[in-house]
Amino acid sequence: MSQYIIEGGKSLCGSVRVQGAKNSALPILAACVAVGAPCVIHNCPELSDIGCTIRILRSLGCEVHRSAGTVSVDGSCITDASIDDALMREMRSSIIFLGALLSATGEAVMSAPGGCDIGLRPIDLHLAAMRKLGIKVTERHGKIRCTCKRVRGNKITLSFPSVGATENIILASVRASGVTTIINAAREPEIVDLAMFLNSCGARISGAGESTVIIEGVERLRSVQYAIMPDRIAACTYMSAAAVTGSSVIIEDVIPAHLVPVFSTYEQMGCRLEAAGSKIRITAPKRLSAPEIIRTMPYPGFPTDCQALVMSAAAVADGVTFINENIFENRFRHTSELCRMGADIRVYDKLAVVRGVESLQGACVNATDLRAGAALVVAGLCAEGVTTVNSIQYIDRGYDSLEENLTSLGARIRRND
Repeated sequence: MSQYIIEGGKSLCGSVRVQGAKNSALPILAACVAVGAPCVIHNCPELSDIGCTIRILRSLGCEVHRSAGTVSVDGSCITDASIDDALMREMRSSIIFLGALLSATGEAVMSAPGGCDIGLRPIDLHLAAMRKLGIKVTERHGKIRCTCKRVRGNKITLSFPSVGATENIILASVRASGVTTIINAAREPEIVDLAMFLNSCGARISGAGESTVIIEGVERLRSVQYAIMPDRIAACTYMSAAAVTGSSVIIEDVIPAHLVPVFSTYEQMGCRLEAAGSKIRITAPKRLSAPEIIRTMPYPGFPTDCQALVMSAAAVADGVTFINENIFENRFRHTSELCRMGADIRVYDKLAVVRGVESLQGACVNATDLRAGAALVVAGLCAEGVTTVNSIQYIDRGYDSLEENLTSLGARIRRND
């Protein structure tokens, strides 16, 4: 079992480059199926989830080549519209192929997806939207089969601004007959990145990043080269690493506007933030102050993916922090592991009460999901003694060269495979 061994208490300094965004790369790679022409995707991070996505693309008949952060996908040679159950279970984001396959072939067959167990992420919004687009949906024996002659544009109102459902509607509608309007669409930057990629291919999508998105269907799309945007959650991870260690670190290749929802939290903790161009410098005090109240919300609110990372910082801050998790009900599973390290955290349903302690102690802990694992690494950086983080296959799903990047900043962390 792979693990990280971390010697805590080391100050960090220097600069670190942020990887391409996982949550942009996955839907954009899937979108290459809908494009149906060769595309070259740059700044694609080396992640296990990217590897799974590539295996799905190849299983569908796409020709895929991967080299040094660049993935080339030719979606013009699809031979299959079904995704193997084992591949679907590897990754929750595999559901994004639903809309892409319907655009390309008028058919999609798959089972319910897997991924990190962070709570209910039902796909009923996806399937209801597909039905609104004139797609026949049948569910039998754990299999989902969607078919249509051609997707028909329609007005779709989402009961919740789901990122995955918004992406699937866009992908299903991009070559549809007529116009599709999404009301209460997700507004995350990754939605904008997907729309920019598709528009560069000849799609007609407007309003991405706002609550209403309009997709005018086109007959065909064309080949392009496109660079994935920076990963805002990875940037938040390095910000938390700097914060807990009382360090000053420069984070490069970021889009500061994407991080505005978390800036105020770090500033409340006493950190100084300086943004210039595509760089952010975070300078942390010796002792953090508790940020009082954090509420996770859909973008542009505080991101649920950053909740665990900030909790690790709050665990060693002066005062009490109340964290209200409004997105996923299982997103506090890391709290028991932080408590193994000496944190004082009490969970009451969707609320976590974090009372800052003077210091954390190194311990053997287990990653329970992607962001929980990263939060335990952050905690290990400031803990006294040695911390062992097990089950880091979850961390591999979303971080490219995490240990190398932290080591370059002065951390003592090594991977034990």
